[in-house]
This record gives sequence, structure tokens and C-alpha cells, in this order.
Amino acid sequence: MNASDLQLNRVPPGQRVTTSFPVLHEGEVPDYRDLGQWNLRVFGLVEQEGEWSYEEFMALPRRTFRNDIHCVTAWSRLDNEWEGVAVSALLERVRPKPEAKFVMLHAEHGFTTNLPLEDFMRDTSFLAVKFGGEPLTPEHGFPVRMVVPHLYFWKSAKWLRGIEFTAADKPGFWERNGYHMYGDPWREQRYDFD
Repeated sequence: MNASDLQLNRVPPGQRVTTSFPVLHEGEVPDYRDLGQWNLRVFGLVEQEGEWSYEEFMALPRRTFRNDIHCVTAWSRLDNEWEGVAVSALLERVRPKPEAKFVMLHAEHGFTTNLPLEDFMRDTSFLAVKFGGEPLTPEHGFPVRMVVPHLYFWKSAKWLRGIEFTAADKPGFWERNGYHMYGDPWREQRYDFD
């Protein structure tokens, strides 16, 4: 199999490969010069709620992740290297209750996005703090960004502040504004105007 065949098997329908990392967001980029103002709260249907300051979060075990990412606006970026905290490191501290079936990610400026719990818990999903060996830039979600590489990239919420475990699925900000509830790039689940 040559390089172009391999690339074709890694790029969902309707996507074009880019080596740049486009910046797309709504509103202003949060200013975190004072990281004492940042925290991450995990709550909802969990055995024990958790809250981490930036310093506490950065003390959690981290590892390297490699993946391809696919944006709903039709670009794909291959072979990305990140550093972050595996979802399992949080789950062992908060322990979701059996009735938890979904997760709502809460980000700055009131942005939210929904995920089925099984997608959040995949071993490929993580909370990123570095990209390409460097801390995330503010435009790409500093200090912490969720990364769910098997779904369209809007599900990888930038400027993450909260993770809420719920029994029922409900649309987040982007889903209320026309984006698909799930967002599988291989099925081109971009928008849902029904």
C-alpha cells in the first residue's frame, strides 16, 4: 500500500487534508494569564464530584497521544501529536454512576457539546495540554482542551471548564445551532436541520 492509499483510508468522505491547523471559534479567546482563575469541575451522575485547579490538573499523570483530526468544515489534519490526561485518570477519581449514559462538556463563554459516555470513555479520548510538544496556544484551547478524535472536531471542546455526567442526551451549543447530535465524520454527520 503506498502513501496515497494509506491517506485515503484515513480521510473521511468530503474532507481535504491540510498541514496547517486552522483556528475556528465563536467569540473571543479567553485570557488565562492568571491561571489561578482556571479550574476543571467534574459533576453530575458521579460517585464523587471532582474539581482541579490548574496546578492540580497538571499534576495528574499525562501521556502522549497520536491521532488524525477531522473538522466539520471539511479539513483533516493527519499525524497529530498531543500530550494530555487520559479520560481514565479522571474516571477513577469520580467514578460515573451506572445511570450515567452521556457527558456534556462545558467550556468558556457558555459553550457546550454533548457526547455519549462510551465515546468520552474511549482510550483515544483525552484532555490535551500540549500540541506538537508545546503548550496549547490560546486559540487552540489553552489551558485544557478535550480531544475526541473519532468525531468531528467541534466535539473536542476548547477551553474546557466542566464535564457533566447525565442520564439523558441533550444538545449542546453547537447542536442547538444546527450541528449533528453525534458528528461521525465517516458518515458525514455534519449538520442536522430536521
